[in-house]
Amino acid sequence: MNRRELLQVAAMSGAGALTGACGAGVPPASSEESRRDARTTSGEVAEATIAQLQAAMESGKATAASITRKYLDRIASIDHAGPSLRAVIEINPDADAIARSLDEERKTKGPRGAMHGVPVLVKDNLDTHDKMQTTAGSLALVGPPPTRDSHVVERLRRAGVVLLGKANLSEWANIRSNRSTSGWSARGGLTKNPYALDRNPSGSSSGSAVAVSAGLCAVAIGTETNGSILSPSTVCGVVGLKPTVGLVSRAGIVPISHTQDTAGPIARTVRDAAVLLGAIAGEDPRDPVTSQSAGKSHLDYTKFLDEDGLKGARIGVLRGRFPRHAKAKAVVDAAVQVLKDRGAILIDPVDLPAVEKIGDAEILVLLCELKVDLNAYLATRGPDAPVKTLADVIAFNDKHAEREMPYFGQELFLEAEKKGPLTDKAYVDALEKCRRLSRDEGIDAVMDQHQLDAIFAPSGGPAGATDLVYGDRDFGGSSSPAAIAGYPNLTVPAGNVHGLPLGICFFGRAYSEPILLKLAYAFEQATGARIVPRFLPTLE
Repeated sequence: MNRRELLQVAAMSGAGALTGACGAGVPPASSEESRRDARTTSGEVAEATIAQLQAAMESGKATAASITRKYLDRIASIDHAGPSLRAVIEINPDADAIARSLDEERKTKGPRGAMHGVPVLVKDNLDTHDKMQTTAGSLALVGPPPTRDSHVVERLRRAGVVLLGKANLSEWANIRSNRSTSGWSARGGLTKNPYALDRNPSGSSSGSAVAVSAGLCAVAIGTETNGSILSPSTVCGVVGLKPTVGLVSRAGIVPISHTQDTAGPIARTVRDAAVLLGAIAGEDPRDPVTSQSAGKSHLDYTKFLDEDGLKGARIGVLRGRFPRHAKAKAVVDAAVQVLKDRGAILIDPVDLPAVEKIGDAEILVLLCELKVDLNAYLATRGPDAPVKTLADVIAFNDKHAEREMPYFGQELFLEAEKKGPLTDKAYVDALEKCRRLSRDEGIDAVMDQHQLDAIFAPSGGPAGATDLVYGDRDFGGSSSPAAIAGYPNLTVPAGNVHGLPLGICFFGRAYSEPILLKLAYAFEQATGARIVPRFLPTLE
């Protein structure tokens, strides 16, 4: 999760790696010549959409195996070597075999659907019951694999994807410390922003967003508690969708908070995000909250995409969240003009005063739920799991402080460990306050008042310089209202400042993903604002 807004509130109330470190399992190029050629040949897939990959496979110009190999070559030459992005924490050793099997199935039975043969990376906090690790970036979880796939991975496998590997992340999804550096994990090292390598990729889905932006995979799965999909997606120039809590199962995902956690798609285009959402959304008995999505989820979200989707849409402009940076504000102002030009009816400004009153209630909820939810998750890892409780994790970090805590500590873990059960009045009251002020008196109230289809705001950015000494700085963002409410939020590229991407977002009521996708798609088609990263050492 993005702690930048959240942990300001909380403040008021080298790492070497073991086996499985960044780049582990990345097959090296077979020769110096092949290493030189890797970027050129793999560049064919760098910006390819899911539809383009499917067309190539259908026509016989490519196969899932050849596409997978090009992504693996690209990971070897750009992520493991070259700019050394450190976005991929581990390659699936079975990726080639999976791809070949899917090619054979295409020949004999036809494709399963839109995702058949498409290489996907998943964040390293999603369980995979295979030869890969699931560690949330922490050395404490290195060991026996999970006993079964997360539900998201189960659905991806059924859809016929090539599970390419695991993406690096801000360790423990950025909930360990209130002064951490996003994109760093003890197991994976520091993920770099592909637009300027000394800039931060944000987090916690750092590797997922960087990998998509750099063309290391077709699409990726991230997770969010507050900003962990939105923030890295905007500073890495890609589309990120944080779904309604309950639309996508959290079973088998290393948790922070059952109130706010969700997995979601990260893609280079809105259409690809819509395709991926359709593959992972749906009910799951392992996550009871998904029962609320019955009749509200869709297998195909692309049917809602409309190039003229902004025409007649009533959109509230959350002007209070606009950036102070003059050039960044100019990008957001230009985006507002696009909305007008494409026929949207703007209510400008709107405000969410109730959300501003939440104060430290959110962090109290998250820390209380972290202790309970993480202990429950660790119990699913089996009797041979190296750690079984949050207390065990804290002890592990203390014992291995040189590798686990070379730059920042575990203050939030220590605070969470002090929390009591979820029956405590302080927790119950804080949860009620968060839900009431973010939902009934917050997003729902302003949308009812102005009969809105969605709320528009800047997503955050531009990316700040990575600082392992002082940690993250606050560069703004609009993830909190929807995150606290458990409502959907979608960011799409809108422009850039000095070559660093900026995004704008649309958020709204629970299960309004079809509306948000329609609006974002229309904006994307009108602007074409995404720029391809050049892996510059620093800004020109």
